[in-house]
Amino acid sequence: MQSDILQRLTETLEARKRASPDTSYVAKLFGKGEDAILKKIGEEATEVILASKEGDKTHLVYETADLWFHSMVLLAHHGLSAQDVLDELARREGLSGIAEKNNRGKP
Repeated sequence: MQSDILQRLTETLEARKRASPDTSYVAKLFGKGEDAILKKIGEEATEVILASKEGDKTHLVYETADLWFHSMVLLAHHGLSAQDVLDELARREGLSGIAEKNNRGKP
């Protein structure tokens, strides 16, 4: 199932919160704090844009995976998971984009 990988990754990210920054990239990123995580997301988002402009689908998938991964690190930093995002997407399913935007409250 598609969400199985997201669940496993969520569990791995939680475990990395307790890992040594000397042995884990994610632990090191958590240790640097939110600003470092946000910087990585910005870098990865830019790389997604560049890959799309290049028209290389394989590169686009690779960079999107990096963006999703770092977004999940940010979610974990805030005590959230991919399931929280999936639940929100399910809530929006069937709503028009315009109606959903008009109904949005501040989180």
